Amino acid sequence: MRPPGRVVVIGVGILGACVGWNLSRRGAEVVLIDAGRPGEGVTDWSFSWVNASNKTVRRSYFDLNVAGMAAHRELAATVGPDSWWYPGGHLRWADEPAKEAKFLDTAELLARWGYRVEVSTGAEVRRRLEPALALPDETPVLLYPDEAWVHGRRLVGRLVGQAVAAGGELRSGTEVRDVATEADGSVWTVALSDGSVLDVDAVVNAAGPSASRIAELVGRHLPMRREPGVVTRIDCAPVPIHRAMHAPHIEIRPDGDSSMVLHSREVDALIDTGEEDPAELARLLHASVRQVVPALTDSRIAQTRVAFRPIPADGFPSVGAVPSVPGYYEAVSHSGITLGPVIGRLLAAEILDGQRDELLADFRPERFSR
Repeated sequence: MRPPGRVVVIGVGILGACVGWNLSRRGAEVVLIDAGRPGEGVTDWSFSWVNASNKTVRRSYFDLNVAGMAAHRELAATVGPDSWWYPGGHLRWADEPAKEAKFLDTAELLARWGYRVEVSTGAEVRRRLEPALALPDETPVLLYPDEAWVHGRRLVGRLVGQAVAAGGELRSGTEVRDVATEADGSVWTVALSDGSVLDVDAVVNAAGPSASRIAELVGRHLPMRREPGVVTRIDCAPVPIHRAMHAPHIEIRPDGDSSMVLHSREVDALIDTGEEDPAELARLLHASVRQVVPALTDSRIAQTRVAFRPIPADGFPSVGAVPSVPGYYEAVSHSGITLGPVIGRLLAAEILDGQRDELLADFRPERFSR
């Protein structure tokens, strides 16, 4: 297989940035294209939780996420962890017996799979880890010590900066209008909304929620779920918690020295037509977090965004080459924060060396018909 000359990566969220960084550090000519600004789309409006404890529906998906966690640690050692990498574990507890039993069953399964998990009580967690939490003394609390959270926008900025320093090119604020193919179906040129046309040898579709539109440009059908989620940032100083956690009805994590991120699947369920007032959704999240962390009584809602998650129709990633369109590759997935570093490395090896890693065997794009 002849390695490609110029690779265009469409979409510069966490997946596109990781693919582009891995390609550029191996000497490929990379052009990163984003309709907005790198890292400021779904990547910036995600819970940004690095984990495999929530990925037990299929063993191969769990294994891929474990590899993603390891790849994050390697990436932090390579590019430096400051400002984006926040290890320290993840906490989870429930306030309903059925949910509590489900969490404990999952913890037993994960332990059998060799995944580290500790069970404490609410009193122990307040004493050792998170004194600001309001939770009953005897409540079982799961601690997954190897999990982390990531400041996605800062990581994307770090990776893009290094890719450009290695000779890559960034074109932000411009959209892909067309991807032309040759007679044999292979990618040929990419046309942008600024009027430029790029000759290409390979194209990576890492366009997140817009991935199906990019796929259509090469005649491919990539079915995607319509799954919106609302994330709110609140201002608070100092931040009273130290790690990501799933509390009853609310997910919370730090977001730097003076802000926190809030999310809830229950609040997401209130979004059905896109007509709901994001400010009201934010108020629901804010009310929930103040029940869990009373020190946030005087905190203030700063920003709220409803974003669409980039989830292929069956819920699993679509990563790798599409045989019917030579030179066209996909990197489309939910949990991009966890998976970005491992997908970036594996897809770069596939593009440059033709290597198809077994970790991606269940997540190949060809499972969706053209």
